[in-house]
Amino acid sequence: MEALEGKALSGPHYNDWPNALGFDTHYEERSPVELRVEGTIPAYTAGTLFRTGLGPRTFKTSKETCFSVNHWFDSFSQIHRFQIHAPQANEPIRVTYNSRLTSDGLIEKIRKTGKLDGFTFAAKYDPCKSFFRKVQSVFHPNGEPKPNEINVAVTMSANFPGFSKTGERLDSPHGPGQGMTLCNKTDATMMQMLDPESLEPVGIARQTTLHPELKGLGSGAHAQSDPNTGHVFNYNLDFDRSPIYRIFRVSTSSGKTSILAKIHHSAAYLHSLFLTENYVVLCVWNSFYKAGGASILWHRNLLDAMAYDSTQPATWFVIDKRPAEEGGRGLIARYTSDAFFAFHTINAYEEPSSTSEGTVDIVADLAAFDNMDVLEHFYLDNLVSDSPKVHASNHSFGSTIRPSYRRYRLPSPSTAATKGAQAILEYTSNKEDAFELPIINPKLVTKKHRYMYGVCNTGKSTFLDELVKCDASTHTTLRWSRHGHTAGEPVFVPDPKSSEEDGGVLLSVVLDGHEGKSYLLVLDAKNMEEVGRAHVDGAIGFGFHGLFLQA
Repeated sequence: MEALEGKALSGPHYNDWPNALGFDTHYEERSPVELRVEGTIPAYTAGTLFRTGLGPRTFKTSKETCFSVNHWFDSFSQIHRFQIHAPQANEPIRVTYNSRLTSDGLIEKIRKTGKLDGFTFAAKYDPCKSFFRKVQSVFHPNGEPKPNEINVAVTMSANFPGFSKTGERLDSPHGPGQGMTLCNKTDATMMQMLDPESLEPVGIARQTTLHPELKGLGSGAHAQSDPNTGHVFNYNLDFDRSPIYRIFRVSTSSGKTSILAKIHHSAAYLHSLFLTENYVVLCVWNSFYKAGGASILWHRNLLDAMAYDSTQPATWFVIDKRPAEEGGRGLIARYTSDAFFAFHTINAYEEPSSTSEGTVDIVADLAAFDNMDVLEHFYLDNLVSDSPKVHASNHSFGSTIRPSYRRYRLPSPSTAATKGAQAILEYTSNKEDAFELPIINPKLVTKKHRYMYGVCNTGKSTFLDELVKCDASTHTTLRWSRHGHTAGEPVFVPDPKSSEEDGGVLLSVVLDGHEGKSYLLVLDAKNMEEVGRAHVDGAIGFGFHGLFLQA
């Protein structure tokens, strides 16, 4: 075990639900270690779970100052790897674990200089200058960084088409003889390439490598992959007087990148987008950048550069998934709806239209917020359980920091106009039944789904306190919660022998705040009851998303 300097905050914890260690992590296992397994982990889960996480919150610099992260999204990136080994005859399943701080080069630069991108930080630097630092450092790097000198760890992709294992252009499919590639992504156009076993940063990839027109600085951390072809879809946002969204596809068969549509529209912070069988759907919700994004340059952070505008509608763009050379028609429809903010789409699918015979409607599910208050709520003084401010902040923030599950319908995009159509809000859940970091059975991506899973903040802690299963048909929920145990995003692993949508298990990394250590939790996805867990000998930081690869 390798430990980094530092210690967690100490003191009384809100509602006796300790979570401080999850925001200031100094535990790292560079080499795989065996984990103690309780219960029965199903054999079909054999494979590898990669999890994004965070590292140390505070550390001393050579300038006799203390650098401190003040926002959850600014945390230094660390990646975790759980390998679930296929059981041998008459032997129980084994789980091994290793991890790596993938921004250690950046931390070392800050230790030596006391600076990050030209800013000097003291023990309590201005939090407004740190928000979304991992994105800002990609926007404004000082020279060409080394692979471990960038801070990206929101989502991960295996064998991202068009990139070699070190981020160079690859004009061919990923072949079995080339080995797996692992890509670490955030809401920007620079990505970090990792060794899939040691997790060592080995390269930097850029969207301009895929296509020279992808020169904008903004993008979505949640690129969408077609479940049938593997093609990857995303957007590239070029900040300008007239901002441009370039919707693109990267082919798995050739590595070629095609621009599907160019859309001139207000620049906004968009973390994710939708994909259906035939369409890409980009919803520009109301997290607008001021001055077309130019405000980022003088604020040098994203939060101050954004403004929530409830007087403007959210705008939904529907784009043909096919490039022009394959008969694609580019932008085919545009809808508007009431204003909202979101991080995560859940799923979208097509079904026969009830209003236009012979056409289809698009049904789109997401976790939506009333405004952008949640971004302010994610300052660590509001989240860390022993922070002196948590009692006041928990009372000052209302229900707006909790999402609602929403379902929208986009009627008949093949006949809708590119202006003027209305996105219909069909359902909104109450705040108590809503969830974030949403996932579904991966077999149902782009298809009609019933069950959704995620994490909840019900107020029992300062952060997250439940895992939830939501039924989109009956609008009922099942929950898992243990006092003092903070769970991360669930990852669904289907049971190959089950024909039921909820046949499988959920994998979630949980911090036992009382013991100060984490474990990999395995829940039955049908009844949300625990079937097993694998114990880690340290605290794993609260990251964002995971990637499971079947053995």
